[in-house]
Amino acid sequence: MESATIAALLKPFAELTPAVLAKTSAYVELLLKWNAKVNLTAVRDREEIITRHFGESFFAARTLFPEPRSESAVDLGSGAGFPGLPLAMLRPEVEVTLVESNSKKAAFLSEAIRVLELGNARVFSRRAEAYPTRVDLVTMRAVEEFERAVRLASDLVRDGGRVALMIGPSQLGKARMLVPEVKWQEPWPLPGGGSRLLLAGIKSVSRV
Repeated sequence: MESATIAALLKPFAELTPAVLAKTSAYVELLLKWNAKVNLTAVRDREEIITRHFGESFFAARTLFPEPRSESAVDLGSGAGFPGLPLAMLRPEVEVTLVESNSKKAAFLSEAIRVLELGNARVFSRRAEAYPTRVDLVTMRAVEEFERAVRLASDLVRDGGRVALMIGPSQLGKARMLVPEVKWQEPWPLPGGGSRLLLAGIKSVSRV
């Protein structure tokens, strides 16, 4: 798909440089190629992949990082790489770790990083509980075992760091209840006409 077409589809979500648009095009083709063998996404249509997966992810990246700044980020249960890889593409200053324990999905993520030449992204192909450090930001989108994953996300964030969830309205109250140590902001509606939300908050500093 041509970069101009991708740019038009993504205009409601974010405006991208020609370099990022080219990487997006390469990423879409790689995703479709691998998806024939590995179940990475149920979405098969190129335009829907771009708006639903890339659009939401770039919107989250732009909202969380309106200006470039160096941070460490973990994309929990990264799957096909959303929103972690678009974040790495849009903000090369952010060091992004894609946490994915499924070996086939982890192999796809490693190949995507190689093809897209993303020096600021890497794959952690073990369970999130084994991740050795705390980071500035944890992102999460469409993961299994939602309650467990939200608690894990908070555990992986340093005090004063941020948690960002891409969720449906029915999960909003549950997320707030599960991790009261996170001071949540008002959610942002994700563009595209659906009801999905970006919920972000700051983890309280522990006091001894």
